[in-house]
Amino acid sequence: MPDLQPKRRRWTVIASGLLCGVLALVVVFTNRAAFFSPMAIVVVAAIGSAAVLLQLRLRNRGQGSSLHPPSWLNVIGIAFAVVALFADHIGVGPQWTRLLALCAVGTFGISSAIILHAFRKNRAALK
Repeated sequence: MPDLQPKRRRWTVIASGLLCGVLALVVVFTNRAAFFSPMAIVVVAAIGSAAVLLQLRLRNRGQGSSLHPPSWLNVIGIAFAVVALFADHIGVGPQWTRLLALCAVGTFGISSAIILHAFRKNRAALK
């Protein structure tokens, strides 16, 4: 068992480094005006949600227990993000676009909070 902990920690560190790299690429290749767009917020929230899902996959691979993300909540978040992305083509006003982007970020955040709560609950059960 002692050999499993450093190996699992190594993958967590690699995943964290990849997340920082992706966020750095988003910041570097985005102009300043784009950060006032609701889509920039949705992209950053989606990257954060993907990081939590990647950590969930790495933990499930390393342990016997299998935690599952709330898929229905992620699908709703993706739907909100897609509608907000194509809001100009659909004819939705800017206030609704901001609301849809906020709903997408909220659902990604709630889904991530549920997963992280399950991590903590699982860790407490192991002790």
